[in-house]
Amino acid sequence: MSKMQALIKISDKQFLVSKGDTLFVPRQQTAIGQTFAVASIAQIDGANTTLNSASTVQAKVLDHVKDDKVVVFKKKRRKRYQSRNGHRQQMTQIEVVSL
Repeated sequence: MSKMQALIKISDKQFLVSKGDTLFVPRQQTAIGQTFAVASIAQIDGANTTLNSASTVQAKVLDHVKDDKVVVFKKKRRKRYQSRNGHRQQMTQIEVVSL
């Protein structure tokens, strides 16, 4: 039995999801516990693929979290210059409710 999958695009990033998947996406302006619709780029059902489908994927927001720290290090050799900064990207944990 093949598993139904969908290719979705959220904030210029693409994800291949199926029902029940949880994933971290860039921060969404939706409250925790609310559902929102994401346009589907492609529907994949076994060997059948439908591109540019007009269907939507329903996702539920589970939590708003921060990603792992990214360290930005700059150095100019022989100039006594070095700079170390970092940041943590804002992420949203979502669960795919329906395809």
